[in-house]
Amino acid sequence: MAELVGFMTKDTPSVQHVLDLMTPHLRELAGLTAATVFELDSESGLMGATAQFGEPGRRDQLVAGKVFRAAAGGPPVVSGQQMAIRLRIGGQTVGVLLLTGDLLAELRQDTISTVALHFATTLQGLFAEKARQFVAHTSSTIQELFEKGMTAGSVEEAAELLTHSCATAFRTEHAALHLIDNDGRIRYVYGVGCPDERLGTLRENLVGKSAIESPVWRSTVESGEPVLVGNTATAKTRPGGMAQTLELGSFIAMPLMTGFGPVGMVMCGDSSGAREWTARDRILAQQLAAEGALIMDSARMREANRQHMQELTRQAFHDSLTGLPNRKALLDRGEQAVEIAMATGTRLGLLLLDLNGFKQVNDTIGHHAGDVLLQLVAKRLDGLIRKPDLAARLGGDEFSVLVTANPDEAGAVRVGERICERLREPFQIDGRSVQIGASIGVSLFPRHAIDFGVLMQHADASMYEAKRGGGGVHLTP
Repeated sequence: MAELVGFMTKDTPSVQHVLDLMTPHLRELAGLTAATVFELDSESGLMGATAQFGEPGRRDQLVAGKVFRAAAGGPPVVSGQQMAIRLRIGGQTVGVLLLTGDLLAELRQDTISTVALHFATTLQGLFAEKARQFVAHTSSTIQELFEKGMTAGSVEEAAELLTHSCATAFRTEHAALHLIDNDGRIRYVYGVGCPDERLGTLRENLVGKSAIESPVWRSTVESGEPVLVGNTATAKTRPGGMAQTLELGSFIAMPLMTGFGPVGMVMCGDSSGAREWTARDRILAQQLAAEGALIMDSARMREANRQHMQELTRQAFHDSLTGLPNRKALLDRGEQAVEIAMATGTRLGLLLLDLNGFKQVNDTIGHHAGDVLLQLVAKRLDGLIRKPDLAARLGGDEFSVLVTANPDEAGAVRVGERICERLREPFQIDGRSVQIGASIGVSLFPRHAIDFGVLMQHADASMYEAKRGGGGVHLTP
């Protein structure tokens, strides 16, 4: 006992260390032939062997369990050549010491009590260390997921971060995730720890399929809780699903329950065989599922806000009828183009055009036909220009084209002539053939102006000159 006390006061032992130190003495005192220390999981109530000496017997766990049918402060339970000693500290049972030997009756009660106390102290210390490590690991994982997840720009990006976090948190070989659409069909699949070919097979098997066909999905969604499976062979899984395609021997499945309802499921596990999940694993799975749902909700709102802002921006710079850039977009782009042309010593061409015969279409066929005609004109214009040139609708039946490819006078005029020729081709509107023309004014930077607003004024004046002449192209003199 003095040797044991000296050892434990200068070192932090494992349970096996303590058993190895006691074994020679117990062999001498009680003819010890085997010993097992069982650790009690206070959350699940299950016992697991944590240290061993000698060959274990088939009835070891059964005999050890008899301790719990005896009074907590009572003497050890003896069964044949075996003695089961309850390990208690601070009024709490932390495990059972099972001894097998020929002379166990020779052990004095004070020796048994001292041995039991040292094992109980060691188990309690290790339990506290495991709890500390679990809290640190959980906190670190959740914090990292939160920090990264709060910057995710889409639900898919947030889901991918969660999948990686789950694989790291449970130290599993594989992790996979699927997201569903509003109809409950799988729309997105992602995985880590598996070859691209196998991930491709998983996507092929799942995308477009109904999530409810999976027994694991039904179980997680109905309960709202993670499903922990230690041996996949004993569980019902979806043919071609995550567990089967990744060949998992064990897995944890976590439902993602957001404010919009169930949106997906994460599954992580090992293909190397069965695994005994703990109560701590369940707690961690619950926390990860809750955090994952939170970051995906946040990502969904950020994504919706970004799309809303993009739509507002598009509306501010585009014509609602034709979809072409509007006057504001032309002014912004024109001013930028002028700055670039001044810096590079190149030219710009600006064409303003007005449709000839548009009023007659409105008056004879109706305003609906006029709107359709404007849309068809916009489509032809957009198809004629080369990027990064810009076609825009200024309002009414007025359009513009900004030519940025360093055009000379002849080149800018040719662009206008091609537009006139294309617009003279008949348009089909409500089964009727409609024919119009165009009047186009052309001005050039820097010949006619170095300010884009002034350049537009020159092009506008030239357009009216072309209109007075019956249509066609007129270059600013």
